[in-house]
Amino acid sequence: MDLKQLKYFSHVAELGSFTRAAAVLLVAQPTLSREVRQLEVELRQTLLVRNGRGVAVTDAGKRLLAHSLGILQQVERAKQELAETKGEPVGSISVGIPPSVGRLLTVPLVTQFRQRFPKASLRIIEGMSAHIVEWLSTGRLDMGLIYDPIPNPEIDMSSLVQDQLYLIGPRPPGGDANETHAEVSLAELPDYPLIIPSRPHAVRMHVETQMAHAGLKMNVAWEVDGIPSILDLVQQHFGYAILPLMAIRGHASTDSFFARPIGTPKLASVLALATSSRRLLTPLSHQIEDLLRELAQTHLQPLQPAHV
Repeated sequence: MDLKQLKYFSHVAELGSFTRAAAVLLVAQPTLSREVRQLEVELRQTLLVRNGRGVAVTDAGKRLLAHSLGILQQVERAKQELAETKGEPVGSISVGIPPSVGRLLTVPLVTQFRQRFPKASLRIIEGMSAHIVEWLSTGRLDMGLIYDPIPNPEIDMSSLVQDQLYLIGPRPPGGDANETHAEVSLAELPDYPLIIPSRPHAVRMHVETQMAHAGLKMNVAWEVDGIPSILDLVQQHFGYAILPLMAIRGHASTDSFFARPIGTPKLASVLALATSSRRLLTPLSHQIEDLLRELAQTHLQPLQPAHV
C-alpha cells in the first residue's frame, strides 16, 4: 500500500467513476484500474464494485476511504508545516460549518481568508454537528464549528457563543414586526406541532433531551433536515420550529415570523470550535482559529458570549 494507491482509490470512490477520476488525476484509466486492483489484492478485500453508472463503494471500501482521506491530509499537512517555515502561511485548510451558521459566516470567512492568506487555500464543508465531529476524527476536516458538543477524548473544544432557543411561528395577519412576545415554558412545548430536524441534529437532540428530563414528549409533526425548508413550512402554517434567532436572519421574509424565547428553564445552544486532539495544529490552523473566533463575535449577533 502506498500513497499513490490511496490517492487513486479515494478519487475513484468519491467521484464514483474510473473515467471521471482518470480525467481529474490526468492518468490513463488502465493505469488507475491497475493500481486500485493491486490495492485490493494486497488487502484481500473488494473495495469497489463496477455497475452500469460507474462504481459503488463496498463496506470495506468505505472504511478505507475514511482512513485514506485522513492519511492524505496528514501528508499534505506535513508539507504545509515545512513550507510555512519559509515565511507567510501556505497550504490548505478545511473547515466544517453547520448550515445555519454557514449562511452568516461563509462570505466573511472567505473574504478575510483571501485578504490575510493569499498563498493558502480554504475548503468549507457544510454538515450537521455529528457529521463534523466524525469528519474531524477521520482527518477529513482540520477544524469545525459544532453545536452542543458532547465530551469526546478525540476532540478538543472551546465555546464561542451561547444562543437562546426560540419557538418560531408564522406571524398572524396584521401582526407588528416589532412586537415582542412573551417567553414560552418548556412545559408548553408539547402543545405545538413541531417541524424539526431528525436525529442526530444538535438542536433536536438538545431539546428532546431537556424535555425527556422534564417528563415531556416532543410533538413532532414533520421531520425536515433543511433549515430554509423548515422556515418555509412554518411560514405556510404547517407547524412551529425551535431554532436560534440567527436561523431566521438569512430568510427572505424575516418579518413573517414571530419568535418566543423558551424559558422556565431557559433553553440555549452552545456553538463551539472543535479540533482533533490527536493532531498538531499548523501555524495556519492557529490563525484560522483566531479568525473564526473574531468572525463569530462580529457576525453571530444577537448571540451572547458564552462562558468558556
